[in-house]
Amino acid sequence: MEQALAHSTSYLLMVAGLAVVVLLVLIMKFKIHAFASLVIVSAITALATGIPYTKIMPELLNGFGSTLGSVALLVGLGAMIGKILEQSGGAQVLADTLIKVLGEKRAPLALGIASLLFAFPIFFDAGLVVMLPVVLSVARRLGGSLLLYAMPATGAFSVMHVFLPPHPGPVAASGILGANVGLLVFIGLIIALPTWYISSYLFGQFCGKKWLVKVPDLFSDEEPAQGEKKQVTPPKFSTVLAILLTPVILIFINTGITTLQATGALPQSDALSFITIFGQTPIALLITLLFCLCVFGKEFGMKQLERFCEKALGPICSVVLVTGAGGMFGGILRASGIGDALATTLSDLGIPAIAAAFIIAACLRVAQGSATVALTTTAALIAPIVAGAEFSQVQICAIVAAVAAGSVVLSHFNDSGFWLFKGLYDVDEKTTLRTWTVLETLIGTIGFTFAVILYLIF
Repeated sequence: MEQALAHSTSYLLMVAGLAVVVLLVLIMKFKIHAFASLVIVSAITALATGIPYTKIMPELLNGFGSTLGSVALLVGLGAMIGKILEQSGGAQVLADTLIKVLGEKRAPLALGIASLLFAFPIFFDAGLVVMLPVVLSVARRLGGSLLLYAMPATGAFSVMHVFLPPHPGPVAASGILGANVGLLVFIGLIIALPTWYISSYLFGQFCGKKWLVKVPDLFSDEEPAQGEKKQVTPPKFSTVLAILLTPVILIFINTGITTLQATGALPQSDALSFITIFGQTPIALLITLLFCLCVFGKEFGMKQLERFCEKALGPICSVVLVTGAGGMFGGILRASGIGDALATTLSDLGIPAIAAAFIIAACLRVAQGSATVALTTTAALIAPIVAGAEFSQVQICAIVAAVAAGSVVLSHFNDSGFWLFKGLYDVDEKTTLRTWTVLETLIGTIGFTFAVILYLIF
């Protein structure tokens, strides 16, 4: 680490830029699998930035393992739940109900609104895998490009994760900058809702018309195994809704208790700590899976359900490994000192606080991939500026939103979210750059624009 930090900022940024170019060439030109390409480029970047030889492998494994720790459980459990819902007809029941109530033309809007509601307490990764079977079922039912339905739903989870407490990014930034969390929820909603409509729904309609992406066979079976039931009694709409709401409610309880304890409204106690265990995302999804097994055990039998779960894991192995490799690349960029050098340079520009907040967060995001690292680092850098000025609480909340907006732009190969979107929706890298990367950039820039407007008015 010490050796890496001895390099100049210009050299480190040049290495980061070349690393991304090499990745593009390996994946798109030479058609080398993304997993292998990410491992190769991560190792070369570690050498080029001067990370000590004895620390290169630990840093590679640390970035890979930490990402897998947060993603593998969620995607694995979510895939099992999705498989059971798909095979039972539950996803189709929910899709048909949405279409019946709102009409086929409004199906993308309905998916987006449902995702916005789910996304208030549930984090991006978990929300995406929970809604995935519904999105795929609606797309398969109505036809057309998957992007028509995937973009509004995916963007909803991203927007809420970026701007709204109790998600960790805005909560952490509000704590560092001294923003009122209750007011931040209100300001976050004012920013998030129009940002979602423009960046996710309208842009999703454009993407769906421009690029035809077929619905992947992530949960469906082309040839049912011998003994499997081809005709099953679909579950009731209320049953499917209860399954989908189970992790949402559990996580909502967790985040509600945690937020209230952080503000001092609730005391710290062993009883409340025990309750929050059930709302931790992997545990909430595990409970939901057990709920599914209980609900559909009589219809299919446990042996059949076990077969569904086994089949669900195969297609997502590539998603998990590539996502972990993306985390490895981002970890190497962080360990190289690129983010620290960039942050130190940008903090001395002398530009307005809200603009500095966005620019620093955006540059850190592009340099090292992690939105959380970009957000918390930026908040710490500009905290003295905020503390030394007479900003209103609305302006402080707007600055928090600007930090959050900058931390999400230009998602690319060093961001695990990039590979999660690519893998779950089964799109190629070029299309992912055209859709997911642009979507995240629109969320950031549009959200920043609304934050500036609020900052200037109040």
